[in-house]
Amino acid sequence: MREATFAGAGLCAGPVTIELEHAERAALTCTSAREAEIVAMLAIGIVKPSSGCVLVGDYDPRVQSVACKRIATLVPHEPFSLAEIEFDRYIAYRAALWNVERTRARMQVRLLQKRLAGMHEAFAYPLIAALIGAPKLVVLDRPQPAYAGHILEAIGPCAMLSTHTDVAAACAFAPAGGGRIASVQS
Repeated sequence: MREATFAGAGLCAGPVTIELEHAERAALTCTSAREAEIVAMLAIGIVKPSSGCVLVGDYDPRVQSVACKRIATLVPHEPFSLAEIEFDRYIAYRAALWNVERTRARMQVRLLQKRLAGMHEAFAYPLIAALIGAPKLVVLDRPQPAYAGHILEAIGPCAMLSTHTDVAAACAFAPAGGGRIASVQS
């Protein structure tokens, strides 16, 4: 993102400038939960910038949104409240969306469930669903700092951007020597 801002419906976020390479991690602190959510959605092209530029990989989400969705994923802040059978259906939907073979998706889910065994399923399910497509960029909207270790291990070598409303939470997701912390100045 280069000087990316969003302004609309009485909401404003940015400007944000950040560039991530493979396996890089960055945590952004924002002034409000709504700003953090908008910045996360800007980062993967769900919302379009009012000014500035957003590129996901080499793709511009304004004109190549399908390509962006194949390499970047968003883990929303809100926990899932799905029964296991509904979660299985959701995984089947996500696998079809990303052209992931159902058997491979199920194996990936089981592996991630083992890795995230200490994490409450309401927070683990969105992360698992986001990772079955093997994204190159994972964007986390205000993740729970108590689960930082589990989340970072599950994400592995993907590039990761997380949004936060406080510096302590940001520090949990951009460990010393392994990531950057920046503030969004609105």
